[in-house]
Amino acid sequence: MTTPLSAAPLFARLALIGVGLIGSSIARAARAQKLVGSIVATARSAKTRRRVMELGLADQVVDTNAAAVEGADLVIVCIPVGQCGAAAQEIGEHLAPGAIVSDVGSVKVQVVRDMAPHLPANVHFIPAHPVAGTEYSGPDAGFAELFVGRWCIITPPDSADAIAVERLSAFWSGLGAKVATMSADHHDLVLAITSHVPHLIAYTIVGTADDLSAVTRSEVLQYSAGGFRDFTRIAASDPTMWRDVFLANKTGVLEMLGRFNRDLAKLAHAIEAADGDTLFELFTRTRAIRRGIVAIGQDSAAPDFGRPRPSLAPAPLPRPYALEE
Repeated sequence: MTTPLSAAPLFARLALIGVGLIGSSIARAARAQKLVGSIVATARSAKTRRRVMELGLADQVVDTNAAAVEGADLVIVCIPVGQCGAAAQEIGEHLAPGAIVSDVGSVKVQVVRDMAPHLPANVHFIPAHPVAGTEYSGPDAGFAELFVGRWCIITPPDSADAIAVERLSAFWSGLGAKVATMSADHHDLVLAITSHVPHLIAYTIVGTADDLSAVTRSEVLQYSAGGFRDFTRIAASDPTMWRDVFLANKTGVLEMLGRFNRDLAKLAHAIEAADGDTLFELFTRTRAIRRGIVAIGQDSAAPDFGRPRPSLAPAPLPRPYALEE
């Protein structure tokens, strides 16, 4: 009789380089779903490594990237994209033959360009990007359900081993994610418009509000309506990570930003010309897009994006954590 796949973990040893929101969520979910035999983790700072040990997120916490990957059959790099090349250089000669090496970065072309030259031919380099997250960072911010119902985009190179791709896909499916596969180039273009430019707009509008001399900061905070409040949530995302994202996906971001600027100019012209029909047509089209996102389960139709109303004694939110993975 064939042993059920659930009887044994998909991977014997998972190495996590970086244990922030994504890394700690992977650790929690992989352990909860029994997808790995053991977890070894490392982080750049001693403070973060100590916290990972206190939280019990890994079976072993080590001081260096090289030590983390020894004997691991799955290595996931969970650090800002600007640091991925250096990490690959550190781990290259310490990787076990046949190991799968992946990442979680929001940019893929630059990550491949930075990491691939340092990885030996006898491992499988399969980049990935779980499209999930919050504005919080650090090992305390993670939770096992982060990836449930969210997409994980895998961008295997043309030469990738099909079985290795299938194993990595199964891992992410086991974490609760829906898996899609596309080229690195196409990924960066898609994410430029769905994630990167929206973040850039959020950072800009919040900064603009803060710079207004006619409006005090206390008024901005006190009278923030739903739209501005949600911009501030996005703009609270980790500055190191997003700095690296914009620099790494410069081509895609600038292309989409150019289109956005042209569309914004048309909208400004419609307002100036009192062209209500143009405004109504745009708002109707965008409303349909929002309903489509809810219909496919990528967000809740509940008020305030599904956030519960605060109770008299709300539970404390995870604190923003300096990215030190």
